[in-house]
Amino acid sequence: MNRRLIVGWTGVTVVLLGAVGIWFALDPGFRAPQEPPAAEVPADDFERRIRAYLLDNPEVIVAAMQRLDARRRAAAQDEVGGVIAARADELFRDAASPVGGNPQGDVTLVEFFDYNCPYCRQVAAVVAEAAAADGQLRIVYKEFPILGPNSMFAAKAALAAHRQERYATFHQALMQARGTVNEEAVFAAASKVGLDTERLKADMQHADLQAAIDRNLALAAALRINGTPGFVIGSETLRGAADLKTLQALIRKAREAR
Repeated sequence: MNRRLIVGWTGVTVVLLGAVGIWFALDPGFRAPQEPPAAEVPADDFERRIRAYLLDNPEVIVAAMQRLDARRRAAAQDEVGGVIAARADELFRDAASPVGGNPQGDVTLVEFFDYNCPYCRQVAAVVAEAAAADGQLRIVYKEFPILGPNSMFAAKAALAAHRQERYATFHQALMQARGTVNEEAVFAAASKVGLDTERLKADMQHADLQAAIDRNLALAAALRINGTPGFVIGSETLRGAADLKTLQALIRKAREAR
């Protein structure tokens, strides 16, 4: 059992001990009239009663853990919502981040991804389908290379391809690649989509590409996105791969909130 779960259970146990103790003290129907007040009940007897109650009613612990988890998730979402609002320009309007779909769309979907992430490759087709079905969907691509040097190389190549106005086709080619997207695969995809590979190599050396990637990494950390893929739609975040129905539901929600 990991440390967070142990801490969670410990906290719930303390809360339950207090709550059950108060209930025992205030509920006159629980004990016989001859028993002394709860304050006079020996500690070992008090603990025995609480243990017996929890063993007989384990659903109390489950319900308490579920409520605690819901509160923590709500608090985390509120915190992330504050980050989205405070860093909206960086998230939605960073000039270094390529834009797809309808650039003037009324709802923006931001995706953090890694070309060597198999789930990102699966969801790429879903994102494309969502854009094809919604003429008002704007997509912001955040290169988020967290799976090693090959991913960093591919991310820089994609941003360099953006300078040749071939980002979308190159992005799609990399997402459709089989196996590891390494240097060889990157240049094979570049040739396939008609990029000037010599210019691509030169542009990949520009410091501003690394700076853009560093901004994405820091932004993802602030949003608590620590894996791929990760999405921001309106004021909501979504971590992990999603199906079309899920994405469209979040898009509708963001549109209704405008």
